[in-house]
Amino acid sequence: MISVTDKAKERITALRNEEGRNEAHNIRVSVKGGGCSGLMYDLGFDDSINPADQVFEDKGVKILVDKKSLLYLLGTTLDFTDGLNGKGFQFINPNASRTCGCGESFSV
Repeated sequence: MISVTDKAKERITALRNEEGRNEAHNIRVSVKGGGCSGLMYDLGFDDSINPADQVFEDKGVKILVDKKSLLYLLGTTLDFTDGLNGKGFQFINPNASRTCGCGESFSV
């Protein structure tokens, strides 16, 4: 399961509206190699669901995850912050043993 905080849901809804997207555009979360800790999160809108995707829904937000990325993302919470220390989506990942300072990469 991947969950979404209220702040993340609000920001996703706002971005959909700003970009002229509709409810058919779900959130795709994946993990790719790279970053200073070895793995990086990739987040974007996607209007197609692949047969091998796992689909999670929380607070009305559908999240698509490919099978490979699912191993790294189970139990993760997607949050959004706009505080003094930075602005953007954050991944609260219980599987990460180490994260970089900016929070955009991790290792397991």
